[in-house]
Amino acid sequence: MDKKKKTDIRPFTKQFFRGSRWVMVLGLIGTLLSSACALAVAWIIQLIIDYIAGYDIGFDLMDITLITCIGIGVFIAAYLMVSFSRPRFIARGIGQYKEYVFRELTKKNISAFSGENSSLYISALSNDANSIETGYLGNIFPIIENVLLFVGALTIMLVYSPLLTAISIGLSLLPVAASLLTGGLVVKAEKELSDRNEDYISTLRDSLSGFSVIKTFKAEAQMCRIFARNVRLLTEADSRKRKLEIIIQMFAQTAGMIAQMGVFLIGAYLAFSGKGVTVGTVMVFVQVMNYVLSPIAVIPGCIAQIKASKGLIRKLADALPENVRESGTVEELKLDDSISVENLSFAYEPEKPVLKNVDFTFEAGKSYALVGGSGSGKSTLLNLLMASYPGYTGAIRYDESELRDITSESLYELISVIQQNVFVFNASIRDNITMFSEFSKEAVDKAIELSGLSALIAEKGEDYLCGENGSGLSGGEKQRISIARSLLKNSQVLLVDEATAALDAQTAFQVSDSILNLDGITRIVVTHALDEALLRRYDCILTLKNGSIAESGGFDELMDKKGYFYSLYTVSQ
Repeated sequence: MDKKKKTDIRPFTKQFFRGSRWVMVLGLIGTLLSSACALAVAWIIQLIIDYIAGYDIGFDLMDITLITCIGIGVFIAAYLMVSFSRPRFIARGIGQYKEYVFRELTKKNISAFSGENSSLYISALSNDANSIETGYLGNIFPIIENVLLFVGALTIMLVYSPLLTAISIGLSLLPVAASLLTGGLVVKAEKELSDRNEDYISTLRDSLSGFSVIKTFKAEAQMCRIFARNVRLLTEADSRKRKLEIIIQMFAQTAGMIAQMGVFLIGAYLAFSGKGVTVGTVMVFVQVMNYVLSPIAVIPGCIAQIKASKGLIRKLADALPENVRESGTVEELKLDDSISVENLSFAYEPEKPVLKNVDFTFEAGKSYALVGGSGSGKSTLLNLLMASYPGYTGAIRYDESELRDITSESLYELISVIQQNVFVFNASIRDNITMFSEFSKEAVDKAIELSGLSALIAEKGEDYLCGENGSGLSGGEKQRISIARSLLKNSQVLLVDEATAALDAQTAFQVSDSILNLDGITRIVVTHALDEALLRRYDCILTLKNGSIAESGGFDELMDKKGYFYSLYTVSQ
C-alpha cells in the first residue's frame, strides 16, 4: 500500500526567515563571537594555572590580564548583538507565520466553518504557535551555538592531547545514547498536548456560544463535568510532557556527569604519571568537556522540539487546503441577464440527494422568494449559488459564465449574503457598515437611509461601539447593518437566508420590507414567514418540496392553483 504523501510545510517555515537576512547575520556573528569567548575562558584558565604551577607558557601575568580584558569586551559586544538580533528574529518570524496562516484561512469557502472544527485553527494560532515559537524558532540559534562550541572544544582538545581526547569521546557516548533513546518521545507528547488543547478550546467555545441553551435546560452541572474532564485531560497531557522533559534532562545530565568525572580522573592520572599532560591541560579538558557534553545533551532535545513543531505545522497544513474553492478564469463578472440553474443536483452524502434536477432562471433585477418545508433544499440552493459547495452536477450560470469558471474574487464582488445570524464586530456602527474600508459620506448616508438605520444613528451615533458580536444591538438592528453593508458594496445580487427567522413579527416585516424596497438588485430570499402583504411583492415565489421545485409563480397564481403552496400558506395562517 502506498504511503500517504506528506504535506509540504516549506511555505510555512519560509515565513520564519522571510526578510530576516541581516538580523540572522548579526545574530550569527554575535553567536560566533560569544562561543569563541566561552572557549577562550578555558585557554585563559589553563594559562593561569600553568603560570602558577611554574610552567613556561610564554606569557606573564600582565599579558594574561590584558587578554582577559579584551575577551570580556568582545564577550559584552557579542551579547549585545545577540540581545538585539535573536528576539527580533523570533518575534518577526512567528508574526509572519501567523499572518501567513490567517491569509490561507481566508481562502476557504464562504461556508467552510459550518463543516470544519474552528478550534483546530484557534489552537494553531494560539497554543500551537507558542509551542512553535519556543520549540522551532527558539532553538535555531542555540543549535548553532552548541555546534560551534562542540567543534571548537573538540579542536582545542585535539591540540592539547589526542589521547585524552579519544578517552573523552568514548565517555561522551553515554550522554549521546541517553539523548537518542529518549529525545524522540517529545514529538508524540507535543502532538497529544496539541490535540487535548484543541478539545479544550472547542468545549469552551461551545459552552459560551450555547450559554442560553445551557441555562434554559439547566445543564450547568453536566457542562461543568464535560469542561472539567477536558481540563483534566489537558493538564494530564501537559504534565506528561513536562515529566518526560525532566526525565530526558535527568538522563542526559547523569550521563554527562559520569563522562566529565571520568575525564577528570583519567586526566589527573595522566598528569601525575608524566604522560605529557599538565595540570592546566587537565583543567582545560574539564572546562571544555562541558562544551562537548552540553551539545550532545542539548542538540537532540532541540532537534526533537523542532520535529514536534514541524508536526504541529503539518497538522495545520493538512487542514488548511480543505474547503478551498478552486477559482476559474472569469475575472470580470456583471449580471446583465439572469442567474440560471440547469438540471442542478446535489447531495451532502452519496445516495441522499438534497436537490434533484432543479431548473430555473432568476432574471436580473427581480425579487424571488424560496419557500418550502424544512429540509426541502431552500438553503442548500442558496449556498450553491454562492459557491459554498463544489460537488454539484448540472450547471449554475451567471449570464453565460458557469460558476465553476468564475474566480472567487469576482463572484463575491457580484453577490452579498444576509443570513439569520449576522456577525457584527466589536467596532463602531460605521465600521461595521463599511467593513473597515473607505467610502464617501454620501454613499454611507444613502446606505443608512435605505436600510432603515437612520433612527439608530440618530439615537446612538455612527461611532457607537456595537459590542462583542453586536451585543449592544437588537436583532433587527444587526440585520439592517447587514443590508447596509450590501448596499454600500453595491452588489448586483443579494442572497438572503432566513434573515428574519429570529426576529419578532413587526421587526421581521420591517427588515423584509427594506429588502424588497431595493430596486435594481436581484434578490433571492429564503423565508419561512408566509406573510401575504410581503409575498405579493415578490416577482416570483418558488416552492420547493423534497429537493425539487414543486411550483413557481406569483402569489395569486399559486393560491388559485390550490396546490402545495396553497397548503403551506393555509397551514401557516
